[in-house]
Amino acid sequence: MEVAATKRRPGERVLVHRFGPLAAIAAASLAVSLILRIAFLLRSVSDLDGGVLPVAGLFAIGLFYDLVQTSYALSVPALLLAVLPEAFFRSRAYRFVAWAAGVAVFSLLFFDAVSQWLFWTEFHSRYNFIAVDYLVYTREVMGNIRQSYPVRSILASIAAVSVLAVAVLRRPIARMGTAPLPFRRRLRWALPITALPLLCYFTVDDRLCHFSANACVNELAGNGLYELFAAYRSNELDYEQFYQKMPPEETLRRLRTLIRTREATFTDRGIERRIVHEGPEKRLNVAMICVESLSADYMGLFGGTKGITPELDALAARSLAFMNVYATGTRTVRGLEAITLSVPPTPGQSIVRRPRNEDLYSLGRVFDSKGYESKYLYGGYGYFDNMSYFFSHNGYRVVDRTALKPGEIDVETIWGVADENLFALGLREMDKTAAEGKPFFVHLMTTSNHRPFLFPSGRIDLPTGEREGAVKYTDYAIGRFIRDAQSKPWFRDTVFVIVADHCAATNGRVELPVSKYHIPILIHSPAHVAPGRNERLMSQIDLAPTLLGLLNFSYTSKFFGYDLFALEPGRERAFISTFQTLGYLTKDRLIQLDTRRRAATFAVTLTDGTSTRIADDPGLTRDAVAWYEFASHAFKAGEMH
Repeated sequence: MEVAATKRRPGERVLVHRFGPLAAIAAASLAVSLILRIAFLLRSVSDLDGGVLPVAGLFAIGLFYDLVQTSYALSVPALLLAVLPEAFFRSRAYRFVAWAAGVAVFSLLFFDAVSQWLFWTEFHSRYNFIAVDYLVYTREVMGNIRQSYPVRSILASIAAVSVLAVAVLRRPIARMGTAPLPFRRRLRWALPITALPLLCYFTVDDRLCHFSANACVNELAGNGLYELFAAYRSNELDYEQFYQKMPPEETLRRLRTLIRTREATFTDRGIERRIVHEGPEKRLNVAMICVESLSADYMGLFGGTKGITPELDALAARSLAFMNVYATGTRTVRGLEAITLSVPPTPGQSIVRRPRNEDLYSLGRVFDSKGYESKYLYGGYGYFDNMSYFFSHNGYRVVDRTALKPGEIDVETIWGVADENLFALGLREMDKTAAEGKPFFVHLMTTSNHRPFLFPSGRIDLPTGEREGAVKYTDYAIGRFIRDAQSKPWFRDTVFVIVADHCAATNGRVELPVSKYHIPILIHSPAHVAPGRNERLMSQIDLAPTLLGLLNFSYTSKFFGYDLFALEPGRERAFISTFQTLGYLTKDRLIQLDTRRRAATFAVTLTDGTSTRIADDPGLTRDAVAWYEFASHAFKAGEMH
C-alpha cells in the first residue's frame, strides 16, 4: 500500500499500475520502428526523390501505421492484465515473471527488426505477399535462412541484448503493476485498448501509405508487421471489387478486337478460337528450361559486362533470341502461370496456388492432344508453391528431386538440387519417352540461382554463396546440358527453349520499373530454327502460342497470348505486375491499374526503362482493363477449362 500512497507524476502513476507494461511496450515498439525506418531510409537514399515533403510525409504516415500495428499487438495483453488477480502482482514470483516477459518482448522486437532488415536487403520492401508465402512454407524458408545467414549467432545476439536491456531496466520493470487498480478502472483501460484494433480493422487499410509516386517512399511509410497481415488479407483480390471495369459486353468486344490474329477464327465461346496453319505439323520434341531469376541484363547479349553467362551468350549466337521480352510478375509461380496458361497476371496470388485450378487449358494439354508426353521437372520438392498439384491436374506428369538417388546429387539446398543434377534427370526422362517412340515436351524449372546460392565446387571460377556465382553456375549447367543432349539420337529433332521465370530484383523508384521485368528467351534448334534476333515487344504469355506457331500446330486455343510470327507489327504489348498493381505495356506507354480503381499513364523508354507520368490515355486504359478484367472473369467463371 505504500506504493499506492506515494505521490507520483501522471506518467509514473500509469507505469506502476497493471497497464503500465503496455505503455512501456508501446514506447519500445515505436522507438524500434522509428530507428528501423531511419535505417531503411539511409540504405535507400539513392531511390528517393528529392524534397522535404516526401520525407516528412513518410515519417508522419509511418508513425500512424506504427500506432495501428501497436494497437493490434496490445489488445490480447490488455485483456489478460484486466483479469489477473491483485494477489499475482503482490507475489514474490511477479518480478521474475515481469523480467522474463521483458526479455520476451525485447527479443520479439529485436527479432522482428532483424528480420525486416534482412527482408529489405533482399527484396527492397516491407513484408509483403512473399513473406506470407514464407509463413506457409516454413520448412523451406527456415532451411533457406539457416543456409544463408548465421542464425545461431543472430539469435544469440538478440537474446544477449534483450537480457542486457532487462538487466538495466530491472527495477522499473519490477515496479510496473504494483499499484492496485479496482476492476471497474481496469475495464476503463482494457475496453478502449481492445476496441481500438477492431476500429482499425474496419476503417484502416494500407492505401494511406501509397501517398507518393515513388515506390520506395511508400514502402518506407509502411509498417512491416501491418503490411504482412495486409498482404495476407489481400492475397487474392477480386478484380471487379478493386479495379476499373467496363460493361461485360464491351470488355469481350474490345478484347476480341485486341486478341485477333490472321490465323485465328473465333468460336461463340469468349475468346476461344480455332488456330489453323497450312502445311504439315512439325512433331519436334520440346525441352523448355525455365531459369530461376535470370534477368536479361546478366547476359552479354543484353549489355551485361560481368561475363557471368558465357555459355548462354555463345548459345544465343546460334539461336533465335527474343530481345524485348517482359515477365508478368516477380515470383516463380507467376512466371509458370504465364508460360503454362498464357494468361495475363490476375491480381493477388498466382493461379498456380489458387483453389479450383484443375483441368485448365494449358500448353501441356495442347501437346498431349498431339500425342506428346508432357512432363514438369522441378529441382525442388513439388509440393512447394502447389506445383505438383497444379501441373499434375493440368496435363503434365510431375517429376521432382525425389526421383534422384543420394549419389546422383552433388549439392542440395532446401530449395532444390544443383541444376546439373536436374538436367541429368531431364536427359534420363527424355531418353525414356523417346525410347517409347513418343515425342516429348519437358518443362524444367531450375533452383540454383536462389539464395543461399550454393553449387558444386570446381565448376566455375566464382565462389559459392553469391548470386553472380550462382548465375554463372546455372549458365555452366545449361551449356553442359546442351552439349550432353547433342549426343542423343533425338537431339536433331528437338527444340530447346530457355526462358526466365522473373528477374532477380524488381525494386525501383516507381511501382512498376519496366527494366526490372526484362528477361531473355532463346529458341535453339540448329536443324529447324534459323539463328537471329527478334526485336519485337513480347510478353511471357506469348511464348506458348509462338512456340506452337513455330511447330505449325493447328488447335483450338483459349490462350490470351499472341503467336508473334502471326501478329502484324504495331500491335505488340506486354503485361507486368506486382501482386496488386497491374501494368499494360506498349512500345512507349505503360498503363498502371491499382486497387483504388485508378489508372495512370506513363511514357516509357524500353531501352533504359525510364518512366514518366503523363496525361491519361483513355483508349489505352480501356484496352488494359479489357485484358485484365476478362482474364480475371475467365478464371473465376471457369471459362479457362
